Amino acid sequence: MKKIVECVPNISEGRDESIIDACADAVRKVTGVTLLDVDPGKSTNRTVFTFVGDPVSIVEAAFQFSKTAYELIDMTKHSGEHPRMGAVDVVPFVPVSNVTTEECVECAKQYGRRVGDELGVPVYLYEEASDNPERKMLRQIRAGEYEGIKNKIYKPEWKPDFGPQEFIIKSGATVTGSRFFLIAYNVNILGTKEQAHKIALNIREQGRSENEPGRPKAVKGIGWYVNEYNMAQVSMNLDNYKITPPHLAFEECSRDAGR
Repeated sequence: MKKIVECVPNISEGRDESIIDACADAVRKVTGVTLLDVDPGKSTNRTVFTFVGDPVSIVEAAFQFSKTAYELIDMTKHSGEHPRMGAVDVVPFVPVSNVTTEECVECAKQYGRRVGDELGVPVYLYEEASDNPERKMLRQIRAGEYEGIKNKIYKPEWKPDFGPQEFIIKSGATVTGSRFFLIAYNVNILGTKEQAHKIALNIREQGRSENEPGRPKAVKGIGWYVNEYNMAQVSMNLDNYKITPPHLAFEECSRDAGR
């Protein structure tokens, strides 16, 4: 049976179609890989790509994709609503068929090693690929975002898993690893950015603090204003749809919006 791995990289560019198209073309040129979706966002200035392939081909596609993005994206000129720390921000590998999480972890490590060695960009491992509890969740690694890397990357505890321990001003840093299927799910709010974010704090598992956790489990969330929709939005990552499916997340947002 054929092994199928999904890769869902996010780049810090959602407005320049020529850059988005070039990154997509880099994936299409790799034999054994199929590009499934390209989802750009202008307000977030971020694009999510989805492609699938066998373990060997998927790593090659992720590498060629990243090489193109690093060449074309300049983080010193980037701004957007979504948290980010690099031109290629996060590159997760997801097991789809006849492949284990461990094999996807190995894909992430092969990818990270190549990016670090051949392209000179710092790479951090996260989720199932990380053994460090202080650097396991994406929000832990991305804290401070791109602007904060130049201060923390030189600390011993923030030595990258691959690549140079230095601030690369044009590219920032990249995070890679393996995770379960993630559903990016957004609920539009007829209200302000502040109201949407207040709802997000109640919905995300992290909540406001350790003493004020959110109600649903396995949910990440943020509230922002989407200019192209002319409305606010609760943007969520449902990390495990078996724990919190989309319809329950919607009901939670509706309840808080009503209040």
